[in-house]
Parts: sequence; structure tokens; C-alpha cells
Amino acid sequence: MNTSYRERLVPPPLVFLALLMVVPACVLVFLPINVPVGWAIGIVLFLAFAAALWFGSPVLRVDEEGFHAGRAVLYPQEMGTAAAFLAEEATAERGPRLDARAWTLFRGWVHPVLRIELTDLNDPAPYWLVSTRTPQKLSRAIDGIRPRTPGR
Repeated sequence: MNTSYRERLVPPPLVFLALLMVVPACVLVFLPINVPVGWAIGIVLFLAFAAALWFGSPVLRVDEEGFHAGRAVLYPQEMGTAAAFLAEEATAERGPRLDARAWTLFRGWVHPVLRIELTDLNDPAPYWLVSTRTPQKLSRAIDGIRPRTPGR
């Protein structure tokens, strides 16, 4: 399967740096018992939490099958136009302008969003709104798999 776009919405490095604080916290807790055990548990917990953050982050992917946002799939024939929003516009799309029926995938550490209008009249959601670091690139990838209609 040919993938034209792929992005994992992982937290920024600063989150992983802050997560390092679990190591000295474990050493402090185990200080009266056994310092090497505290170090070992702290390192194991850090690695486990970091892996959970990394592998638990949703993946955005565009291929011939459609647009995958985490486990959800939007098929090409269901996609309308895609619009990218940055800065204040993205904040407005996630907030005051958000339709409560919209399907969303937000991550607080990824500010830009892409709105994909839906063409399926039976779908209760009017559009999908997803966080992405590169909304223009994702929009181009989606445009590349959408079926062409006369006049477009």
C-alpha cells in the first residue's frame, strides 16, 4: 500500500524531558530502602511511560484506502474539501466555531488543524477536524486521493 502522508502526533521533547523527573522521584522514595532499586525502578518507569506516550499517540496516514486518523478511516468517496487552519484560526476552529457533531482528533501540543468536509449525507458528522503539524501537506495528500468530479 502506497502511503502519501504519515504523521505520528507525539508530544514534544519537553514532555519527555519532564517525564525524566520520575527517576529522581523513585530514587527519593526508595532512599530509605535501597538506592540502586530506586534507580532501576525509576528508569524502568520512565521507559514505560515514554513508550506509552510514543506508541499511544495517534497516527495520521493517507493511502489509497483513504485517510486514517488513529483507528478511524475516512474513505476517498466520503471526503469533500479540506481546509487548513493555523494560529488564531485553528483556535477558533477548535473552540467557538466547532460544530458539536464534528468528529475530532485533537492533541493539545499540536496547534494547527485540518477540517475535512464530509460528502456522505447519512453521516451525522458534518466534517472531521484533526490536529496536524503540517496541515497544508496533509490537505494536498487528501486532495490527491479524492475522486475527481467534473468541474473540479
